Amino acid sequence: MKRKTILLAGIAILVAAFFTSCKTESQVRLAEGVVLLESENFSAQVQGKDVGLYTLENSNGLRTDITNYGGRIVSLLVPDKSGVFDDIVTGYHTIEEFLESEEIYFGALIGRYGNRIGNARFVLDDETYLLPANDGENHLHGGPGGFHNVVWDAEQIDDQTLVLTYLSPHMEEGYPGNLNVEVTYELNNDDELVITYRATTDQKTVVNLTSHAFFNLAGEGSTTINDHYLRINADNFTPVDETLIPTGVIEPVAGTPFDFLAYQRIGDRVDEENEQLNYGRGYDHNFVLNTEVGTEPAFAASVYDPESMRKMEVYTTEPGLQFYGGNFLSGREVGKRGEPYLHRTSFCLETQHFPDSPNQPHFPSTVLEPGEVYNTTTIYRFTVKEE
Repeated sequence: MKRKTILLAGIAILVAAFFTSCKTESQVRLAEGVVLLESENFSAQVQGKDVGLYTLENSNGLRTDITNYGGRIVSLLVPDKSGVFDDIVTGYHTIEEFLESEEIYFGALIGRYGNRIGNARFVLDDETYLLPANDGENHLHGGPGGFHNVVWDAEQIDDQTLVLTYLSPHMEEGYPGNLNVEVTYELNNDDELVITYRATTDQKTVVNLTSHAFFNLAGEGSTTINDHYLRINADNFTPVDETLIPTGVIEPVAGTPFDFLAYQRIGDRVDEENEQLNYGRGYDHNFVLNTEVGTEPAFAASVYDPESMRKMEVYTTEPGLQFYGGNFLSGREVGKRGEPYLHRTSFCLETQHFPDSPNQPHFPSTVLEPGEVYNTTTIYRFTVKEE
């Protein structure tokens, strides 16, 4: 009798485990037009290395797909107020579309230096390093051969964790030092996408890594992001010149269209007559966060869509945040729903050190020395906003 009881208990455990494993899939309701990505559409060789698609899922049904080509976040499924999951990340269904796209940064890891470096050069220890000028006379997002354009080595640790590694050789895109980079994506059960960046170098260099995910909380490609409400924890921002390089001045946001200390509808002031908005064709600026750089991520920003009530909060150990409002999207790129990505139909919140820091000595330093470890963390937390 005892043996039979043990056997029945074992069967009950197996049945419970089966239903638990099926729970996520059975409970997830997908919005109209959402198609789950297929790994075979990302199976290819690029630059002589294997490219693939890696899926992370948590116990609440959230799912993200990441390709090791450029370390791109390809899709991210989160629920709305009715429990309907939609893909909130701009991108494509196939690796071929990413390779052919005019918008080369969709979802990508950015390095060695996220954002711009003025005049495509910087000085370290009295030596001038020349970089590719790929944004007018300036250097943008690590250059044309930056981290967005390389194939990372990938190891999926478990259903919720992916580790990407890359060795950037000395003088790649003009940067000194052999830079070993490790980026970990974790989709945890608190509905957070946690991105951890680590890097070491064998020679003094500069480093500024970030993620260039494009978001639309109403669903990718579906509507303007001007109706989203945004809050940024920043009393100050760094104004730019006409080429989008910081002037070096740190200015208060008070009394300007850059004041997002309380929730503001993104579109309310974006078309005001303002020199800074004219330079960026809208919002494309670095905000100086009201946080002390430390080991624990601090609150940086929050944004929500008033229709779906999807809400995303950003926490980071970085001192800055680039808010980009999709000003350069033209409609030439067609996304996963078969709809064009029109002007201002997605936004970016890129955690970072400030643009042009190597040429601005009073900005937080981006210098990495041999023996030091570059280590930063950014968290994107997803909830449903209470009405």
